[in-house]
Amino acid sequence: MTAVADPPVDVDASAAPTARQAARIGFVRLAELPEAASERDQLRAALIEQYLPMVRYFARRYANRGEPMDDLLQAGSIGLIKAVDRFDPLRGLEFSTYAAPTILGEIRRHFRDRTWAVHVHRGLQERSAEVAQYATELTQELNRAPSVTELSARSGWTEEEVLEALDAGAAYSADSLETPAGENRTLGDSLGGNDTALADVELHESLAPALATLPERERRILQLRFYGNQTQSQIAAQLGISQMHVSRLLARTLAKLREQLTD
Repeated sequence: MTAVADPPVDVDASAAPTARQAARIGFVRLAELPEAASERDQLRAALIEQYLPMVRYFARRYANRGEPMDDLLQAGSIGLIKAVDRFDPLRGLEFSTYAAPTILGEIRRHFRDRTWAVHVHRGLQERSAEVAQYATELTQELNRAPSVTELSARSGWTEEEVLEALDAGAAYSADSLETPAGENRTLGDSLGGNDTALADVELHESLAPALATLPERERRILQLRFYGNQTQSQIAAQLGISQMHVSRLLARTLAKLREQLTD
């Protein structure tokens, strides 16, 4: 699904009719001139310059979002140039109506391509933006944050696709490692540290040969007690022996393992 585009803005409405008529005549003339004609280059440049205020208008709408205005103007100008080169004056549209979506598209493309902290392919970027829009709409309608199921129903995507889009949204920006995280600490200070799981790996590798020497019943008791988190009474009921017998076997088995590991 595609996001709802901003309504075309006809900035020609505030221009003098003679300027708009002159532009229309200019576009007709531009379409008639051969590519190699020097007059064509001059006319094309004049038309681009005439509609640069459109670029500034749309760029200002996206100001204060973390990107320099010069970059937004450059992106919008690319859209304007594409619109000038593709415009067909014989179709009856005003140029500003035709050009607005192209200019806006280039500015939005700039944000998609330049402001994501982690690379995310464009299709997922667009889906992430649309899911965010649906989330905003549903939050206003429901007076609470929508569930993944509700976002799926509104967007038409599966719940897995919605979750993927939500996860991708987290890649839009990243915190600096120098971000304060308490008194005299930064975010970087809170990352890393000793990995206690490494000791567990070493213990597991040492324990495996010792476990292999145990009878099947003793191994089963250890498994139920320490991996299944069962009580001695529950183990006794499963194995058909007394709780006291389980206790003695467990103590004897653990003593045997300790002895093998400390030799």
